[in-house]
Amino acid sequence: WRLALLLLALPGGLGKPTARQERTRHEDRTGFQYDHEAFLGKEEARSFDQLSPEESRERLGKIVDRIDDDKDGYITTEELKNWIKRVQKRYIYENVAKVWKDYDLNKDNKIAWEEYKQATYGYYL
Repeated sequence: WRLALLLLALPGGLGKPTARQERTRHEDRTGFQYDHEAFLGKEEARSFDQLSPEESRERLGKIVDRIDDDKDGYITTEELKNWIKRVQKRYIYENVAKVWKDYDLNKDNKIAWEEYKQATYGYYL
């Protein structure tokens, strides 16, 4: 959220990055990674970590276009909040789908208490 607050503090919102703008990084790597994942989603953040600054800037420009709902060239507080909510919701749904398979041991699309205990604590019981 620190990234979101930083972006919101900019006068007039966030404009689309240009070639002259520098890529910004937090000194606190843990905070940077958290912000990165909140803004992009966990998988997308990983792919950005592999990009050069130029490639990253180009892809970020495309994301800014997607965030800018009213297409005025700036991101408002509301647009940024909506974007982060969409990214987080997608991450939650994807994570539930992955984990569900591990807990639904009999594959009946339901998780019984016994299945949960077995999947969570099975090797202790």
